[in-house]
Amino acid sequence: MDEAFLDRLQALRNKVGPLVISSGYRSVAHPVEVVKGKPGTHTMGRAVDVSCRGEKAVEVLKYALQLGFTGIGVKQHGKEGRFLHLDDLTSDSYHGPRPTIWSY
Repeated sequence: MDEAFLDRLQALRNKVGPLVISSGYRSVAHPVEVVKGKPGTHTMGRAVDVSCRGEKAVEVLKYALQLGFTGIGVKQHGKEGRFLHLDDLTSDSYHGPRPTIWSY
């Protein structure tokens, strides 16, 4: 994992309390990465998925934006698997504009 990213994640944890990480670093051989066909933010050690829902998700989102997370994916539907993807890449280090927010 990228040290600066982990520092940013710790700052978030200091604001919101414990975080449940459902996905952190992934090898390029991880099935999710193979399906995508290109290395993603998780393979760079600069992304996590945080399991959360409801008020906790709103609080995580609020502070993630304040702390400089630039890629935020939101999955908040269904009975299981609700999470926020957080990364801190810039448009220089990853394709596409940053900051950006998307839904799954």
